Amino acid sequence: MNKVETTSSPLIGNSAAAKEKDVTLLADLKSLIKVGIVNSNLITTFTGFWLALYFTNSTFAANWEVFLLTMAGSALVIAGGCIMNNWYDVDIDPVMSRTKTRPTVTGSISLKNVLLLGISSTTLGLILLLFTTVEAAFIGFIGWFTYVVLYTMWSKRKYTLNTAIGSISGAVPPLIGWAAIDPGLHMVAFVLFLTMFIWQTPHFLALAMKKSKEYKAANIPMLPVVHGFEFTKRQIVVYIACLLPLPFFLASLGTTFMVIATLLNVGWLALGISGFFTKNDLKWANMIFIYSLNYLTIVFLLMVIVTFDFPFS
Repeated sequence: MNKVETTSSPLIGNSAAAKEKDVTLLADLKSLIKVGIVNSNLITTFTGFWLALYFTNSTFAANWEVFLLTMAGSALVIAGGCIMNNWYDVDIDPVMSRTKTRPTVTGSISLKNVLLLGISSTTLGLILLLFTTVEAAFIGFIGWFTYVVLYTMWSKRKYTLNTAIGSISGAVPPLIGWAAIDPGLHMVAFVLFLTMFIWQTPHFLALAMKKSKEYKAANIPMLPVVHGFEFTKRQIVVYIACLLPLPFFLASLGTTFMVIATLLNVGWLALGISGFFTKNDLKWANMIFIYSLNYLTIVFLLMVIVTFDFPFS
């Protein structure tokens, strides 16, 4: 009786192995498409789409199919760009702790399959965006091209300006969302673009400070590696200061938004300036990085909340 109870069935064993394999594959795919980046970009895509409805007096109910196509298409294009980034960076990813477990490094997914997946995801995403507007698909392609070609393949390993170049790709998602509804865009859409473009530099420079030793080992000329922490801190403060006037270009979103966004900007600037007096640069960089994540989430969700009074149908 005891023997029967303690002996595993081959079927059960195979089932457990299959389940573990599925979990591993799912984890690899999440790493490959950089789920965090996709999700954060979709927040801004949604905000652009939502505000386009608001400013064109359109309803969500009349555009729910466009919404699904926009979000799915954007997600696939962004994921495709991230996959291509992993495919190209396979030679430097083993050097960095945050990238050395990617499936392109471990070999759990072949580079040929990764390339095929990246191209397929991008193509399908652009096709879905074409079913919204040509402009949305074009903007999506510009974002993809900037990230994959101009950033990953060209500037990342050559110039400290790689962060600014890469920021273009991260700033287009709200334009995609807006163009899916209003191809002519609007001043508000360009302010969303500028907000994202400026936000990314202090965000990624703070990350570069935290990972400066790894970037140096990988021969990536990030600003902290080439010019040091003090110069980088000055750049972070300059970029944060550039965010200060932007809420006032969004006066049409109301006083509540302008006040909260301005307070967030001032708070971030104060935190940035404190970096000139800190003795622990890495701790300060981590605080800047965490603040940037919360800033992005709060500002873009706030844009949706303050415009939540227009009808759905």
